[in-house]
Amino acid sequence: MENIPYALPLIEDEEIKEVIDTIQSNWLSKGPKTVEFEKQFKNYVNAENAIGLNSCTAGLHIAQLAAGVGAGDEVITTPYTFVASSNTTIHTGATPVFADIDPVTMNIDVNEIEKKITKKTKAIVPVHFAGYPCDMDPIMELAKKHNLKVIEDAAHAVYTKYKGKMIGSIGDYTCFSFYATKNLVTGEGGMVTTNDDEAADQMRVMSLHGMSKNAWNRYSDKGSWYYEVEYPGFKYNMTDIQAAFGLVQLKKLEKMQQTREKYAKMYNDAFSKIDGFTVPHNDDINRHAWHLYVLRMNPEFFTIDRAELIEKLNEKGIGTSVHFIPVPMHPYYKRRGYKIEDYPNALAAFEGAVSLPLYPKMTESQVNYVIQAVSEIAETYKR
Repeated sequence: MENIPYALPLIEDEEIKEVIDTIQSNWLSKGPKTVEFEKQFKNYVNAENAIGLNSCTAGLHIAQLAAGVGAGDEVITTPYTFVASSNTTIHTGATPVFADIDPVTMNIDVNEIEKKITKKTKAIVPVHFAGYPCDMDPIMELAKKHNLKVIEDAAHAVYTKYKGKMIGSIGDYTCFSFYATKNLVTGEGGMVTTNDDEAADQMRVMSLHGMSKNAWNRYSDKGSWYYEVEYPGFKYNMTDIQAAFGLVQLKKLEKMQQTREKYAKMYNDAFSKIDGFTVPHNDDINRHAWHLYVLRMNPEFFTIDRAELIEKLNEKGIGTSVHFIPVPMHPYYKRRGYKIEDYPNALAAFEGAVSLPLYPKMTESQVNYVIQAVSEIAETYKR
C-alpha cells in the first residue's frame, strides 16, 4: 500500500545551500536577502512594491490598516475561506460581512458583494480559492463606484493570472502566503504587494514595530544606532532565512507549476467521467495556480458520505483535507450571530468537498494510485 501524505514541500539541495549561505552570512533576521526577494517577487507579479512578512495573515492585517479600515467599518469577504481572511478584519476593530460564493468557481459572487455594500463598507477582500482567480474586473468596478479598497487574499494564488494579468498587480493590495504547503514555500512567510508607494512605506513601518524606514540596517556597517517609532507597529517582518528559501523557490516556480498542471489534468480527465463527482472549475481565460485540488462529491450518487470517503482513502494510505469549514460555522463566529444557513452555496460546497494530494514532490505513479483508489471507492459505493 502506498503512503501519500496530503502535502509535502519540494525542498532540494539549492534551498539547503542558500539557507546555509544565509546562516554563514550572519544575517538571520530581515536583511539583504529579504530585500532581494521583495525585489524579485514584485517584478514577477508586476507590482511596484512588495513587503516581505512572516505570514499572509500579517499582510491582510496591515493592508486593511493601510486602507484605513477601523472601528465602525465593514469589510466584505467570502464565508468559504480560512478564518484569517476575516479574523484580521476583527483585529482592526471592523466587522466582517460575508457574501456567498459562486457555486461553480467557489469564489466570492460579485452579485452578492453588491448586495452587502452599505455606508459602513470600507473594503472588499476577495479570496482566490484554490488558485483560481476571482472575477476581478467587476469587483474593481464596484470598488471604484463605492470608493472602496480591494485587498486580495492570494494565499492560494502565487502564479495565478486573471485575463492575462498577474495576481498581485490588480487590486489595491494583494497578500500572498509561503506557508509549508503552498506553491512557493519559505516554511512560514508572506508578501503584500501594492502599486501605492505611500501605502507601501506605511506597511513597511507597521511590519517592524513601527520603526522608521530602513531600521533593519542599523546593525550593518552603514547603519546608525538611532531609530524612531512612528507607529505602534507589529513584529511581522520576514527573515533572511525565509527569504533564502523564497529566492530559490521563485526560480523553480514555473517548473513546479508545470507538474501541478500535469497532475491536475490527470485528475480532471479521470474524475470528470465519474457520475457524482464535480472537478474544479478551469478555463482558457485565466491561469489556475492549482494550489488545491478540491473534488466535490454529490452524496446522492453514493451509499457513503464525504466523511466516509475520506476514511476509505485514509485506509488506502492517502492523506486528504477539507477546504474549508466555512467561517460562520466556527464557534466564535456563531457567537457573533453569523449563521451558515445565510450562505447556502458555501454550505453546499463544504458538504461535498475533499481536497486530494497535489504537489510537485508527488510522482506520476502516486497520482495514478490516488485516481485508482478514488475510482474504486466510487464504483464500490455507487447507488
